[in-house]
Amino acid sequence: MKDTWPLLKNTDFPPITRNTLEILQVNLGYLCNQSCLHCHVAAGPNRKELMSRETIEYLLPILEIPTVHTLDLTGGAPEMNPAFQEIVLEARNFDVKVIDRCNLTILLEPGFENMAQFLADNEVQIVASLPCYLEQNVDGQRGKGVYQKSIKALRMLNQLGYGQNGSKLTITLVYNPTGPYLPPPQKDLETEYKSYLHEHFGIVFNQLFTITNMPIARFGSTLISKGEFENYMDLLKNSFNAANLTGLMCKNLLSIDWQGYIYDCDFNQMLNMNITSQNSGEPLHIRDIFVNGFSSIPVRTADHCYGCTAGQGSSCGGALD
Repeated sequence: MKDTWPLLKNTDFPPITRNTLEILQVNLGYLCNQSCLHCHVAAGPNRKELMSRETIEYLLPILEIPTVHTLDLTGGAPEMNPAFQEIVLEARNFDVKVIDRCNLTILLEPGFENMAQFLADNEVQIVASLPCYLEQNVDGQRGKGVYQKSIKALRMLNQLGYGQNGSKLTITLVYNPTGPYLPPPQKDLETEYKSYLHEHFGIVFNQLFTITNMPIARFGSTLISKGEFENYMDLLKNSFNAANLTGLMCKNLLSIDWQGYIYDCDFNQMLNMNITSQNSGEPLHIRDIFVNGFSSIPVRTADHCYGCTAGQGSSCGGALD
């Protein structure tokens, strides 16, 4: 896989300052039952990296900080970490909202038959990747048969109450472009998704997030291989929208990798752009957070940050505009 970091590190992206910490986003490991083309963590079935129980213990005090209201669990398939259910239960005991970044098909895998019920029982909010509402596009990006499995999983979640009127169980679908272009307007696309999925499958969901593909990891490597990297970066930079700077996820979110090291966002995590100590310059670990602090440390930026500010903007919470 081709490394995009040398093409991104020299940047003129404007400086960003942090706000109060509200969201702890934790990558529980790169193990996944899928290998998607757009995956910015290059997850897959052969990855061995998984967060240990020892590292998870360091996370728990952060969840007691009064301003922290959300634990956002990602991967890989976060459910494949053996400690997934334990950390969900502990976070819910702190009355923290838990988000599961679910690929849907994991809910149908052997050994995970009860996972959907567990998520519902603990009011875990699901953010589920479905990069298009059309079968051909999904299977082209995520693998043959993924679309039909995703539909089956969505129907199962609907039966458990997810996405239903008046239910506390919310499900958000996530769209990623299938090529080197920006997502269409989020609200318009949400309407199309809801209409198509309900008409053809009776599926309901709460909202749609559109997320711009970052020029890193597998997607960035593919751009380089096809000679499209420079054009894609030009698109991102020419679509820069300064109004999106105030809503960037790195302003109130802390990203934790599977080893416990901290970053401004999961995109920086994939580029090894650690948050470092102002004293030693060493990468900060979650166990150090109370000793060293981080609120005054500038957010690290590179050219991939233009992906979050282009057009309507993009974050783990969807469009910013």
